[in-house]
This record gives sequence, C-alpha cells and structure tokens, in this order.
Amino acid sequence: MLGNYLPILLIIFVGFLIGLSMIGLNRLFSPPRHDPEKVLPYECGFDALEDARSPFNIRYYLVAILFILFDLELIFLLPWAVALPEIGIAGFVAMLIFLALLGLGLVYEWRRKALEWD
Repeated sequence: MLGNYLPILLIIFVGFLIGLSMIGLNRLFSPPRHDPEKVLPYECGFDALEDARSPFNIRYYLVAILFILFDLELIFLLPWAVALPEIGIAGFVAMLIFLALLGLGLVYEWRRKALEWD
C-alpha cells in the first residue's frame, strides 16, 4: 500500500532537489552586491512616511477576515462537488443550507456596511 505513495514522494524529493540546486547555483555564481541602496528597507518603492507601529483603521482587518471567511467556502465546495454523486440529495440539501447561511452572513455584513470604505 505504501508503494502507491512512492511517485508522490519522488516528485516532492525532485522538487526539493531542484529548488536547493537553484539556490546553490545562485549563491555560487552570483557576485555579492551589498550597496547601500540595496540593503535599505523600503515599501512600494519609496521611503516610509511614518512609524511602522502607528495605528491604522480596523477595517483592513475586517475586510481580511471576511475575505478569509468567504474564501473558505470554496474549500468546502470542491470536495462536495466531487462527491455529489455519492452523497445524493441529502448532501445537496446540506450544502444548500450551508450556502444559504453564508449568503445570510454576507447580507448581514453588507447591511452593517463592513464592506464599504469611507
């Protein structure tokens, strides 16, 4: 039974081998270039305007959490779609209930204006 996993392990091993060889070749053949411009911290191509620890709007976090929440829906939809012939009508109804609850959550967040930028 473990022989079935041998091709997968071989692919993972070859991937790591290729990745490590590329890093090694880069370190071996590339000249070190440590000029002052290269080692400066930067963001978006220009100097930082204020301190990195300054507070910012909580809506960035809210939108990120909402994105993750609704993105996780896709993780549940793919196995459900693949297994739909085996789970039958009961699985179909369960997924419709799940999607309805997610839709209600989206409507709730929309009405609370959590998705709008001021």
